[in-house]
Amino acid sequence: MYEAGESRPPVAWGPVGGVAVLLGVLVAATSNGYGYHRDELYFRLLGEHPAWGYVDQPPLTPLLARLMTEMFGDHLWALRIPGSLAIVATALLTALLAREVGGRTGAQLLAAVGAAGTFPLVFGHVLLTATVDLVVVAAVLLFVVRALRGDPRWWPAAGLGVGVGLYNKHLVLLTLIAIGLSLLAVGPRRVLASRWLWAGVAVALVVGAPNIVYQVTHDWPQLKMAEAIRDDKGGESRALFAPLQLAAIGVFFVPVWIAGLVRLWRMPALRALAVAYPVLGVLVLVTGGQPYYTLGLVLALFAAGCPVAVRWPRPLVGAGVAANVAVSAVFALPLLPVSALAKTPIADINQGTSDQIGWPTYVAQITSVYGALPPADREHTVILTANYGEAGALDRYGVDLPAVYSGHNELWFRGRPPDDATIVLAVGFGDPLGALFGSCQVARDLDNGVDIPNEEQDNDVRVCRDPVSSWATLWPRLQHYS
Repeated sequence: MYEAGESRPPVAWGPVGGVAVLLGVLVAATSNGYGYHRDELYFRLLGEHPAWGYVDQPPLTPLLARLMTEMFGDHLWALRIPGSLAIVATALLTALLAREVGGRTGAQLLAAVGAAGTFPLVFGHVLLTATVDLVVVAAVLLFVVRALRGDPRWWPAAGLGVGVGLYNKHLVLLTLIAIGLSLLAVGPRRVLASRWLWAGVAVALVVGAPNIVYQVTHDWPQLKMAEAIRDDKGGESRALFAPLQLAAIGVFFVPVWIAGLVRLWRMPALRALAVAYPVLGVLVLVTGGQPYYTLGLVLALFAAGCPVAVRWPRPLVGAGVAANVAVSAVFALPLLPVSALAKTPIADINQGTSDQIGWPTYVAQITSVYGALPPADREHTVILTANYGEAGALDRYGVDLPAVYSGHNELWFRGRPPDDATIVLAVGFGDPLGALFGSCQVARDLDNGVDIPNEEQDNDVRVCRDPVSSWATLWPRLQHYS
C-alpha cells in the first residue's frame, strides 16, 4: 500500500500532456455549436459593469467573459476559451493527483481521461462558474493531498487556491468543511494543529478579503441566493442526487472511483478524503445544493482508483474508457445536429444543452411583437423579462428594441423602467404579472421551432398596459432570486 512519505513516481508529462491537449482541442473544436447558454448571456451583461461582487455570485466568471470579449471580440467561441483551458488543466491536475497516490504512467494517463467525464465536459464546453471551479477544486485537493502526505508546506498553497476560488464561487469551502470534519472523525487529527495549516487559512482570508468584505457589506447576498436556490430547486436536487453521482464522470468510471474510495480508506494519511465524500454528500443534501457539488471529490477518488484500475484486464478497461468517453461526449458536447437532438432524451436530461437552443429565434419573435405595436405606443414601451437569460439574449441579438429590464437577481439593481413607460412587453411571466397592469394580452407564444424543451419554450410574450402604480412602487414587487 502506498503510504505518506514514499517517493512519488515520475510525472508522465508526454502521454498526460497529449491527452490533455486532445481534450482541449475537442472542446474548442465544438465550442461554436448550438448557441449561448443562458448563464453565458448573463455573464456578458454582468461583465459590462465590473464589480467586486454581485448578489448571486462573486465577480470572477463575469470578468472572464468581459476579458474574452475585449481580447477576441463578441463571439461565442471566444467566450468559451476558458472552458477549453479548464479541461486541459483539470486533466493535468487529476493526473498529478493519481501520481500523488502512487500512480505511474498508465494510472496518470487514465486519470487524465477523467476530464472527459460527463460533468467535466459539460462545464468545459460552456462558461459557467462550475467551469472555473473544476480547476480550483482540483488544484486545492492536489495541495491538500501533498500536505497530508507529509509536506505541510503545501497548506499555504491550498489557502491561496481557496482565496482565489472565493472570487468565483464558495463551493470550495463546502469541500474543505467536509475534509475538516473528516479529519476530526478519522484523523490524522494532529494535522489540525499544524501552524502550516493555519497559515493556509490566513492566506485564504487575506487573498479572499475583498470578496468577504463585499458579502459583509451587502448583507451576505450569497446566503440569500443559497436559500432561494434551495427553495426553488432543493427538492429536485435531492431527488437527482444519487443518479447524478453515478453519472458525474460517467457510469463506466464508477468502479474506478469506488476503488479509489476504498483505497484511500486503507491509507491512514489520506483516509479523511474517503470519508469526506459521504460527508460532503450529506452537506449537499441538507443544504439543498446541486448534485454536481461533489464533482471535485469524485475526480479525486477516480484519480486514487486509477493505480488499481490499470491492473484490471486491459480489454475491459479499454472498452470501458472508450464507452465512457463516447457517451459523455455525445451527452455533453454539440456533436448531434439540433434536428437529431430533439429525437433523443439528451435535451430533457441535460439542461446545459437545452439552455443553448433557440435564443435568436426567441428574440426574433419578441421583436415581431414590438414591431406590430403602433408607432405612438413604441415611444412608451419597455421590455420586461422574467429571467436573466431572456435579458441577455435581447442584449446580444436584439436590434432596434426598447430598453430591457428584469427583476431577476443582479439585474434588478440595474434600475427600474422610467415613469413614462406605460406599455410593457412582458416575456416569460404568464398570468401573475397581470395583477400589476390594467390589462395584459398574450401577443404570441415563444417557440424555438425545433421542439427542444427549456425555460422559454411555450412561454408567452404579453403586451401589458397601464401600470396600476408608479414604477417606484412596482419595482420591489418584481425582484426575485433563483
